[in-house]
Amino acid sequence: MRAVSQPVRKKDAMALVTGKPVYMDDLVNENCLIVKVLRSPHANAIVESVQKVAAEKVPGIEAIYTWEDVPQQRFTMAGQTYPEPSPYDRLILDRHVRYVGDPVAIVAGDSEKAVDKALKILKVKYQVLEPLLDFRKAKDNEILIHPEETWKSLCPVGADNKRNLCASGESGDGDIDAVLEDCDIVVEHTYHTKACQQAMMETFRTYCSIDAYGRLNVLSSTQIVFHVRRILSNALGIPKSKIRVSKPRIGGGFGAKQSVVAEVFPAFVTWKTGKPSKMIFTRRESQTASSPRHEMEVSVRVGAMKDGRIRGIDVYTLSNTGAYGEHGPTTVGLSGHKSIPLYGSLEAHRFRYDVVYTNVMSAGAYRGYGATQGIFAVESAVNELAAKLNIDPVVIRERNMVREGQIMPAYYGEQTNSCALDRCVERAKQMIGWDKKYPCRDMGNGKVRSVGMAMAMQGSGISGVDVGSATIKMNEEGYYTLVIGAADMGTGCDTILSQMAAECLDCPVDAITVFGADTDASPYDSGSYASSTTYVTGKAVEKACAKLKEKILEKGAELLKCSPQETEFDGEKVLCTATGESVDLKTIGTSAMNGNHTALEVTETNSSPVSPPPFMCGMVEIELDKETGHVELLDYVAVVDCGTVVNPNLARVQTEGGIAQGIGMALYENIQYSDRGHLFENSLMQYKIPTRLDTGKIRVEFESSYEPTGPFGAKSIGEIVINTPSPAIAQAVYNATGHWFRELPITPEKIAMVLADD
Repeated sequence: MRAVSQPVRKKDAMALVTGKPVYMDDLVNENCLIVKVLRSPHANAIVESVQKVAAEKVPGIEAIYTWEDVPQQRFTMAGQTYPEPSPYDRLILDRHVRYVGDPVAIVAGDSEKAVDKALKILKVKYQVLEPLLDFRKAKDNEILIHPEETWKSLCPVGADNKRNLCASGESGDGDIDAVLEDCDIVVEHTYHTKACQQAMMETFRTYCSIDAYGRLNVLSSTQIVFHVRRILSNALGIPKSKIRVSKPRIGGGFGAKQSVVAEVFPAFVTWKTGKPSKMIFTRRESQTASSPRHEMEVSVRVGAMKDGRIRGIDVYTLSNTGAYGEHGPTTVGLSGHKSIPLYGSLEAHRFRYDVVYTNVMSAGAYRGYGATQGIFAVESAVNELAAKLNIDPVVIRERNMVREGQIMPAYYGEQTNSCALDRCVERAKQMIGWDKKYPCRDMGNGKVRSVGMAMAMQGSGISGVDVGSATIKMNEEGYYTLVIGAADMGTGCDTILSQMAAECLDCPVDAITVFGADTDASPYDSGSYASSTTYVTGKAVEKACAKLKEKILEKGAELLKCSPQETEFDGEKVLCTATGESVDLKTIGTSAMNGNHTALEVTETNSSPVSPPPFMCGMVEIELDKETGHVELLDYVAVVDCGTVVNPNLARVQTEGGIAQGIGMALYENIQYSDRGHLFENSLMQYKIPTRLDTGKIRVEFESSYEPTGPFGAKSIGEIVINTPSPAIAQAVYNATGHWFRELPITPEKIAMVLADD
């Protein structure tokens, strides 16, 4: 193939390395209003009054709004396809504040200095209530996070605000209790993963203005332009026809920007005042009032025979959605549906879950969303099972892993039409030298070197829900414009989709220009999340290009005075096979501007009834200092099956970045609250994310399969890559210390304290 499977340079690579990319704040009117919010110092309280007269007199202050000034219809900030599974539990400003950081008032002024001064002057009287901070005690607690009668859930996800339930459910196959009872050994443990911050480079930010037609124009660093339009319509109580949403370059998202974190506040200000406004979150706000990963406690029972044959897996997940329900019902499902199916010979399985409200910062979508937490638990339990049976963890997976052609009952009954997981495991084993290093080696200086492993799977979009669309048109000089609704947030999807278009049209990638995402100009797309873009939108690109090719042949035949059936297209010209005459693309494109009846433009939409999973194996080698508990990562090898690799360079950096994030979750990133709900890790000084120096050597290879439902056989890769580090590192720590750590992060302090007791 000329374009697909080639290491094509990102379309924006030179702009990035030369400091030229244009982000939101580079594009806005310098004279716009500055918008900030006053945030609650209490985890649970009723706002009795806001004294704003003095603050309104600060020179430069345009307006100050409280709960009394905003519409009273509830909405969700979750960027999901309508009807959203997430409950409608938000107001722009609510009298009832539910976590430390919940907005109390909106302040807009002509300078940051004026706004900051007004925020300090505002006086708020609170009725402080007892907070509910422990998610283990939330279900059916007398303290209700959402007692209001206006709360509603649009989908049957088991939500009940009077029980603090955002979602609840159960699924399974076979008699799990009977199967586990008949097993030789059952491993049963509970694993705890805390909330993690995406910590993308560019914080949340939005600019709003009113255009010449009186419409609200929103320029936002978002992954979901079409969902933002609907959410703002719901929040402001205005028609969607009055709103246009577009995105500039995005400085990272990782799922955080699948929620409408910042957009509603400047949108409300601009709609009320008619003046342009912008809101830029500080790093502290991004840490304390955003949309981190859901904290989860996952209880696992794995039953097996003495020979290592796994017969049954039982999973119960308790998920903490925090003060609001964004993505709570959707993330929890992956903790079971993307972990249990890794094992293909199960006689029975069961998956139960509860998602509960508490008085902490609300959670959202984060790379791996739910699968990361569930895979940490299930893969750790399988590693513990291998240890109890004295079987090599690689061997126990070779006996039990899902393989190509198998039906996965725990994955909605889908069949693995493409699966190279067995080859991923074998190659990773060879790369790291597993047989020579497992389980550990005493280095004789108080340090131990050990290895660990884990498998993972994810999905490719949300089956039967996600929609990807693409418009492709040929211009007068014979080049193409690809218009998409998906959002490139640094992942390189603009380049990936251009490669697919170039392959279809047999042209250089440079002949494809990309535009998006803009709700006025782009065809509808669910957005860039759930690993959907390459698989779902990519297929739409493939379909659109095929139809455009037909139109090019039709136009060429017209010019050559022959039938379309007598023509061929080689990417540069249309040839009449009967006469040997040809016409080039430039001529075809130019002719389409004069007396034309054939539009050289096609829009295609795609949705898939299945979500073929990519697979991965990760193996790690660490060196652990038994005196200090310090863990040094020496080597991390990853082998990924993402179907056809569209761009090896981009796939590799996606994998490396996801592994680095997974290492951070496993060893460094910690969230701790005071007994009154104050978050201690409120900046990157307290919240440690790993640097490149902390991640050691990361090596990535691919074992390609061919997914028949994907474009050119491709599946996704964006999310699966974060899922293996936590269980692999936890096992390596066990092999070095003899102790299992079932709560993340696994810090040196925890290790040293356990070893001190030995």
